[in-house]
Amino acid sequence: YVAMATYLREKNVVKPEKASPFIPREAALVGPCDRGGFVQSSDRAAKERERARPYLLFLLGRSCRSDARRSRARRECRTAPRAPAPAQPDAGMGRGAAREDFEWVYDDQPHTSRRREILAKHPEIKSLMGHDPHLKWVVSGMVLAQLLACYLVQDLSWKWLIFWAYAFGGCVNHSLTLAIHDISHNVAFGNKQARWNRWFAIFANLPIGLPYSASFKKYHIDHHRYLGGDGLDVDVPTDIEGWFFCTPLRKLLWLFLQPFFYALRPLVVNPKPVSSLEALNAVVQFVADFVLFYLWGLKPIVYLIAGSILCMGLHPISGHFIAEHYMFLKGHETYSYYGPLNLITFNVGYHMEHHDFPSIPGSKLPLVKKIAAEYYDTLPQHTSWIRVLWDFVFDDSIGPYARIKRQYKVVKQR
Repeated sequence: YVAMATYLREKNVVKPEKASPFIPREAALVGPCDRGGFVQSSDRAAKERERARPYLLFLLGRSCRSDARRSRARRECRTAPRAPAPAQPDAGMGRGAAREDFEWVYDDQPHTSRRREILAKHPEIKSLMGHDPHLKWVVSGMVLAQLLACYLVQDLSWKWLIFWAYAFGGCVNHSLTLAIHDISHNVAFGNKQARWNRWFAIFANLPIGLPYSASFKKYHIDHHRYLGGDGLDVDVPTDIEGWFFCTPLRKLLWLFLQPFFYALRPLVVNPKPVSSLEALNAVVQFVADFVLFYLWGLKPIVYLIAGSILCMGLHPISGHFIAEHYMFLKGHETYSYYGPLNLITFNVGYHMEHHDFPSIPGSKLPLVKKIAAEYYDTLPQHTSWIRVLWDFVFDDSIGPYARIKRQYKVVKQR
């Protein structure tokens, strides 16, 4: 306050009135004080206080504009409707203030308790758990389709190669990453054949162009077990990402670079030693890339890798990355999407159902929603992944910081 008073006197913003012997001289800058609080002594004093307010807030490190926006955001959060009808977060989220930190909570993730309640009321859901006998054939067909595409693109011009990498090859590769997601839960061959699931995931990884499946399995288990866990769940952006990518242009760049952040973030947030399976995954992948290069040249390799990067970045299908766990409605950290894109993404849109029952294959998740409709119909859900991407870029209240985080006490094994 002494520094504040000195600054205002030097700028001739206001002149101090006669100070009370019971009040610091600096307090008189904004008007005399009595036992009831600050009161206006005259119209002139009121005008001087209004003129002084921006300087006072500036010295306190806040602007009038951000102060008003934060107040409006708090009012919107307090008055958010809690009607039993399903909310549409991507269609009705109000424009609020830009977030300055994650949403920290101090309770457990909701999926554990909801799973327990649903199983108690609908025990027949247990019959859906197990392997999907059709998954391995669907994935094998997709891998062969990409092998055929590699043969066809060897004579294409570069502009058409990039076009087909984005329009077709990248969609297939993105779908294969979601197949690997399903395989990581042992739904291709069952829990008793865990090793076969790991090997089949390496086979599904081949068209992606870069080793991915073994590392994904290692970190995805933590994502389910420690959802939003600080330093444990590498799906949550880092503080640097939340701080820097906070404007529409920067968030657009963040979406484009999302594959690189997903690949490098685990090395910063929760580094783990390289396993023998990861080494095998890398060797098999690079041998396959070399064989393609030897047979048909460089263009098939560019087609595969460019498609993977482009379609996991700024692409309609990649909207699921944002839709799954970014907080579009306060207090809700997981959302489902029931639209047509589930047909080519192994039902990854049924994400609340998946986190409630991760051992159920994606092909059977619609049955979970049908059986336990009273639990899922009233929860917030997305209707468009494209709209999700739009709101993420242009809504100030949504960004890399719009994630729920919690602390977990993990006992490290020696």
